[in-house]
Amino acid sequence: MISTHLFGRTGHESTRVVFGGAGLSNVTQEEADRTLELLLRYGINHLDVAAGYGDAELSIAPRLKKHPVHFFLATKTGERTYDGAKRQIHLSLERMGVERVDLIQLHSLADPIEWDTALSPKGALEACIEARDQGLVRFIGVTGHGSQIAATHLRSLERFNFDSVLLPYSYIMMQDPHYAAAFEQVAAVCAERNVAMVTIKSIARRPWWGRERTRATWYQPFEDQGDIDAAVHWVLARPGIFLASVGDIHLLPKVLDAASRFESAPAEETLREQRTRLEMIPLFV
Repeated sequence: MISTHLFGRTGHESTRVVFGGAGLSNVTQEEADRTLELLLRYGINHLDVAAGYGDAELSIAPRLKKHPVHFFLATKTGERTYDGAKRQIHLSLERMGVERVDLIQLHSLADPIEWDTALSPKGALEACIEARDQGLVRFIGVTGHGSQIAATHLRSLERFNFDSVLLPYSYIMMQDPHYAAAFEQVAAVCAERNVAMVTIKSIARRPWWGRERTRATWYQPFEDQGDIDAAVHWVLARPGIFLASVGDIHLLPKVLDAASRFESAPAEETLREQRTRLEMIPLFV
């Protein structure tokens, strides 16, 4: 089984691996059902989907009906205005067949103009707060990608007391001193305020960059179990943070297997050897 930890100030003991629902964007219902059965076998109790993940919200609806209280349920809105976000939140609830979600997140909030729109009056954040006041959501978070997102999350946390943040964290990303410094600043603020930190792209090897795409992930992932073990164990060795699983359901069993066997961080020499052998390149520069 995979260990759990309090998810920030929510009071929920979430598994340290959070299921990243992007993997359900373009799969059959049968594949989605098998994936959710796998999650249950490993004790995963936290689902993170999004309105923008294709049919992911629809795919999990049957399981939510069958296990209504098992999962901490998170989704995201990519809308930036109050009206757009309000419509999308209500549509997400309808698609998943639930009366409320535990966490609504502003999805991929990185662009400065979109950031200002979403966090200003009549922006998406206002719709999220209203939904929380109405009991449709319990908590509010913010997510993002890119080398500047840690710094952007710091600004977001200054503007609003978010309950969670989601951002990249991997061995190769943290070799960038500028990103690492900003990440540590975010981590310090989150620790002080008891804000949950979800990390992504743990098993990202490098961008595809014209290579034939053999996986559903938009980056070229690790394939070998040993390499996935090292990447997953490196992330989980940092206390208190959460790891969002891979966006390809066929690699998911390897990620869950790695997490279930976590004991300690891999040796630094193992990570350096992996970086050289696999020609690892940060996704975001």
